Amino acid sequence: MIKKLLFHLIILLALNLSFGQNTMGTILITEDAYEGYTLFSTHTKAYLIDNCGREINSWSSSYVPGNAVYLMPNGNLLRAGRLVQSPDPVALGGAGGVIEMFDWDGNVIWTWTDSSDTSRAHHDVFPLPNGNVLILAATVVDGADAIQAGRDPNLLTDNQLYNERIYEVEPIGATGGNIVWEWNVMDHVIQNIDASKDNFGIVEDNPGKIDINFLNGFDPINNWLHFNAIQYYEEFDQIVISSRRMSEVWVIDHNTTTSEAAGPAGDILYRWGNPQAYGQGTEMDRKLYGQHTPYYIPTGLPNEGKLMIFNNGFQRTPEYSQVDIIEPPVDINGNYTYVANTAYGPTDTFYTFPSTPPTEPSDFYSAIVSSARQLPNGNILICEGREAHFFEIDSNENVVWEYISPISNADGTVYEQGEPSPPNNFSFRATKFSPDYPAFIGRDLTPGDPLEANPDLTPCNNLSVSEFENSIVSLYPNPTKNRIQINSTTVIDRVEIYNMMGSKIGETSSKTIDLSNNSDGVYFLKIYSDTNMVSKKVIKG
Repeated sequence: MIKKLLFHLIILLALNLSFGQNTMGTILITEDAYEGYTLFSTHTKAYLIDNCGREINSWSSSYVPGNAVYLMPNGNLLRAGRLVQSPDPVALGGAGGVIEMFDWDGNVIWTWTDSSDTSRAHHDVFPLPNGNVLILAATVVDGADAIQAGRDPNLLTDNQLYNERIYEVEPIGATGGNIVWEWNVMDHVIQNIDASKDNFGIVEDNPGKIDINFLNGFDPINNWLHFNAIQYYEEFDQIVISSRRMSEVWVIDHNTTTSEAAGPAGDILYRWGNPQAYGQGTEMDRKLYGQHTPYYIPTGLPNEGKLMIFNNGFQRTPEYSQVDIIEPPVDINGNYTYVANTAYGPTDTFYTFPSTPPTEPSDFYSAIVSSARQLPNGNILICEGREAHFFEIDSNENVVWEYISPISNADGTVYEQGEPSPPNNFSFRATKFSPDYPAFIGRDLTPGDPLEANPDLTPCNNLSVSEFENSIVSLYPNPTKNRIQINSTTVIDRVEIYNMMGSKIGETSSKTIDLSNNSDGVYFLKIYSDTNMVSKKVIKG
């Protein structure tokens, strides 16, 4: 950590943007940082912050992370929590057990529990466009059943094996739901050790199947796959899966019925990262090392349609993490190209950060958790999750924004600016949202205080979050009786006016907003230039 802080101090001096002794919160901010709001979860809260590290909103839970968190387009928050039980009935890293949905104001509006002697939700969930929720859960397979499925009896621990299950829930009421779709690993395994058992076949000839006896150099454990992410890609109606133990990314079809998903239609459509897992390579062909958060970059963003992966570097020598972007061999209909008796392409990444692999252990290394996200301006937001360290790089790999969470994930202690960052820092992911994300329409986005105690806002005093926002120095008079004037040195393309319900009630290109015919109350202005947008609250009365 000391080496990392010294490295960033050099960057600050080189840019002539030294901000005193900030050790947490916003460490670095430049005019090239993408203007937006960053979401992350730690201890029992989820936070939405601006680039200055100031709180925009937060949501409180009774549970520590379990681990994923999502801000939905309607402003609701979906968060996985951990039911702390001793002993855990299904023991695995990233254990969760409970999923909560909050409204914008922090009220719990739906809770789903999956924690029993035979099943445990863990790591990830995903809110689908239809309002349903994908949930990842481990289920217990009895030792006898695992052996019948082809598991080598010598590779069993505690006479059981964990299946991985992905299911889709239609939320009903405050705690209910209908399971409307399901996919299970055990429906798609293969083995080549015992012809008298189920699923016997040639592993190399069946890349759509999962070798139930492949351990990837690990000792046998129940949690032999250790899924740590499920991400949905609406364009193809497919699910991207991360198996940490296999060091592979898989893609499966969601456009099936549950019965179809249990058959050949539910086999793996595409896999990448470790071809020795299906008999088409060696350790030398391996690309991924305990990766997290693989996802298809959405349409409309730079590198759309490509897969971005946080490649943790776990089991690699030397130890270092990297961000990979790959271009899968897939057509516009979501069909993947595969040549028999070879590994799935591509053979090389489309992009990798850092571009030059280190020759010794690196400061940029998170053995667990973490994420990387493509931003609309071409920047990439990286979450080095083991230290809750978020930083944004531009296309030249310059660090343009940097933040360290000041809150201990272990006990919720809020640390003071100038102290070393929390020793038990941790964040599963970080996601930055554009100011025009639908969840923000009609919301009060007035920044509060930074999260750390005794904050130092020198970074934002020296350099505003964006030159555009800094150019809008005031709305006056505010509160107003009739008209509001926007004082700006930047050309304004348009101004959209919203009421408290989030309904758009007007639009203009003028810097003078006439509210004389509107009732007293709170309104929100979305003010656009050619490249930026800011949201401002107006009070009429």
